[in-house]
Order: sequence, then structure tokens, then C-alpha cells
Amino acid sequence: MKTFPDKDDFLLDSGTARELYHKYAEKQPIFDYHNHLSPKDIAEHRHFHDLYELWLETDHYKWRAMRANGVDERYITGNASAYEKFEKWAEVLPRLVGSPLYHWTHLELWRYFGIYEPLTSVNAMRIWKKTKEMMQGEGYDAVSLLKKMDVRVLCTTDDPADDLRYHRQIREDDTIPFKVLPSFRPDRILSKDEDAIRELMEKYETEDLKEALSRALDHFRENGCLVSDHGFSTFEYGKDEEFSRLMIFLGKEYARRGIVMQMHLGPIRNNSPKLLASYGKDAGADSVGMVCDPIALSSFLGALEYQDALPKTILYNLNPCDNSVLSTMAGNFAPRVQYGAAWWFNDHYRGIRAQLDELMETGALASSVGMLTDSRSFTSFVRHDYFRRILCQKLGELVESGMYPDDMDTLGKIVEDVCYGNAESFFQGNA
Repeated sequence: MKTFPDKDDFLLDSGTARELYHKYAEKQPIFDYHNHLSPKDIAEHRHFHDLYELWLETDHYKWRAMRANGVDERYITGNASAYEKFEKWAEVLPRLVGSPLYHWTHLELWRYFGIYEPLTSVNAMRIWKKTKEMMQGEGYDAVSLLKKMDVRVLCTTDDPADDLRYHRQIREDDTIPFKVLPSFRPDRILSKDEDAIRELMEKYETEDLKEALSRALDHFRENGCLVSDHGFSTFEYGKDEEFSRLMIFLGKEYARRGIVMQMHLGPIRNNSPKLLASYGKDAGADSVGMVCDPIALSSFLGALEYQDALPKTILYNLNPCDNSVLSTMAGNFAPRVQYGAAWWFNDHYRGIRAQLDELMETGALASSVGMLTDSRSFTSFVRHDYFRRILCQKLGELVESGMYPDDMDTLGKIVEDVCYGNAESFFQGNA
């Protein structure tokens, strides 16, 4: 019978899987090309004081799970004390059987605090006190937490009108040994948000939106930007003329500057008017939306390719029905277009395995740029470890079942590349 936590060999059921993980995956650095961390927190070396600040302050994944288990909003986004909110999380956690939140929480306790016991309501106070005492010392500021996981590059998510002053502050700080780069996120512009459009044009003192976007992209590129990011509930290329022209313009501008274009397709955001009014966006009231229109996506990518202006691109789907759609679409425009990591509601054991299957069966796993965190939490980098364990387990199964030879040199190189090397080449090859 397996015991939890099996900290060394968690999720690794075969000798092949364990060898791949411990020899090739475990020590790989991290290139996190999409997250929502605060550059201000990094620039100011923000120190975290307790598990509420570290885990629950902005994590809408946990908030959503707490609501689903009947926790009153007072203990989620309300005015309860920090410990009361943590205590409620500890009460809910054992109920999350099979959830990635259960796995991630304990990986974080293992990797950041050396605590190897399941968190429950019984030991909540003891673990709270122990971790709080540990956080009074060194090693629990934003920079140290990232160093601990050997993060080499991370790309934040930034509005086109951002002045990027914190990114410059980080770059000038000799005590920060990794790169923190801005990502260009023009969602508000593309959704025709008048305030966002006015702010951008006023910043660059022009009444021409395309000129403002072009100058903003120059500013981002000067500050190290390697990636852009787009989120679409529905992709309206070919249906909305103004939107279509602007997307083609942006695609060309990205290609000209060597900026990778990320496209996140399919969420329905802010479904609860009550939560939107009381808390605001990103409160944990988002869900899976419609499948992507593959004809619109193909037309968009094809139009850019025809003009020799297709930037490197990564496609992500929220609706799992789109796995094959996006994997095969990426193959149409390979190697410039990639099928991205299992995203958001797919970022769990089954979803990651499905994404790996899709890459192996209709794409090219060995060329994949691997995992990202897509998180606001400074301890979320255990998600890379989670992915790496699942990757090694999946490859181990192929060897153990006789579907692939016991060629550890080849498999080990694939693991190293998917964990880090491919991302470094794909993104920084544009720099």
C-alpha cells in the first residue's frame, strides 16, 4: 500500500519513471514563461510572514474550493483574521481527494518548509506556528522563494500602458540572480475598453491606436519582453472587422520584434455578479466556455504566415474538447506554433496526462516548451515539479509496457528539454 506523502517517489510507480525523474528532471532549472506574479513584490523583496499571505491572499483556486465546500465568504475574501482563513483551508483540504490543490499544498509544505505530514484541522495550529516561526528568518522573501526553486526566467503579465518601473528596478538589483521580464497583455484594448484605449494613447501622446501599441511594444521590448499574452472567451477573427485588423497588426508587430504570441482560448470570466461587485475580477468565479472556432483560428494564423509575419505562437485551450483541435492546429504551422501546457481547469493529473498524450499522438512531445505556473503565488513553482513527475511517470509507462525501448539517453534528453531546454531555446532564441 502506498503511503502519503511519499516525498521522494510521489507519482513515480516504476523504476524507469524514478530514474527519469531523479536523474534528469528533478534538478532542472525553471523557465516560467507565463505567470501573474507581482513585479513590485519581487523588486521590493517582499517578505511573507504567514501561510495566509503566502497561500490564501490572492489564490482564487483555493477560494473556489473553499466555497464548493460550504465555507462562508467571510473566511475567503471577507474580514476574518488571517489564521481563521488558514484554519478554514486546513478544514477543507482533506476533503479535496484527487484534487491538484491537495497535491500542490503538500508539495509546497515539503519543498519550502520540510514538513512531511498531511495538513488537517487537527495539526493546523501547529503547522501555522511552525511555518510562521520559520518565516521570521531568512529565505521567505519573494526573491529567496524563487531562488529556492532555481527559477532562471519568469515572465509576468503586464498592461500595455504599464511604465515597467519595477522591471527596471529588478534588472538593476544585483542581488536578484534571475530575469523578470514583462509580457504584453492587450486584452483590454482588444475588448474595446475605452478607458484602456484612452490611457494608452495619452501615455504615448498620439490619437492613433496602432502607433500607441507600436510604441508600447518598443518600450516592452527595450525592457526585455519576450512574450505577449491574449485571453479570448471567443476568438472573433473574421467576424469583427476592427478586431481582425488589430490582431493582424499585432501579430506582425510581434513577429518583427521576435515576441512570442500566447493565445489562451475559452474561459467565461466573472460569472458571479455578486462576487464581481464585492471583490472584483479574479475572485474564482470563472469557468470553461465554448470550444474554439478552428476555422477562425486557422484563418488568422494562415493570414500571418502568408505574409511571412507569423510570430512564434503558443496555443492553450480551456475546454478539454479542444485538445486535438489545438494540437493539430499547431502542427499545421510547426515549428513556429506550439500546443501549450494544460491550462487552468486542465492543470491536474488527468489533464496533464491528456495533454502529454495529445503531444505524443498528434504533435511532438520532444519539442514541447513544457510547463508554466499561471499563478499569483510565490510557492506555486512546485507545479513544475508536479508536471515533471507526471511526465516521467508517463514515459516510464511506455518503457515498462514495451511500447518504447529502455533508451535512457534519448528519454533523458527529452525530459531535460521539455523541463527547461526547449523553453530556453524557443523564447530566448528570439532575444
